[in-house]
Amino acid sequence: MSDSQILDTETTGFDSVRAEISREMVRLYKEQFGRGPTKARTEFAGPDIVICTLEHSLTPAEQSLAAMGEHQRLRDTRMYFQHATERQFRDVIERITGRPVRAFVSGIDTCVDVSCEVFHLARPGDPPGPVADD
Repeated sequence: MSDSQILDTETTGFDSVRAEISREMVRLYKEQFGRGPTKARTEFAGPDIVICTLEHSLTPAEQSLAAMGEHQRLRDTRMYFQHATERQFRDVIERITGRPVRAFVSGIDTCVDVSCEVFHLARPGDPPGPVADD
């Protein structure tokens, strides 16, 4: 899919790409954490950045950690799981956009239960980014 196809907000294709990415992120969260977010939104920030925002995905145990003030422990645990399943997240974006993922950044605000998955897409001629294996 070309940059112009991805960014053409006048076409149904753009909306369907965003919706499909959101659905796939919810599916992955449900598979990985046992619970999917109740709200998901995907946007393009220019031609090379995909941002998926997911809300209300904390499990009851994670909600208890947050209530206990264990926000760093919760962030560390979530980041560990994201690292372990990075290839699956990249694969979804690459399949839907038709472009390699150059970089993947994941974050969570444990106070308000909002997560963001940010994918930097490679431009034609750029090598795809490696998936960390440590």
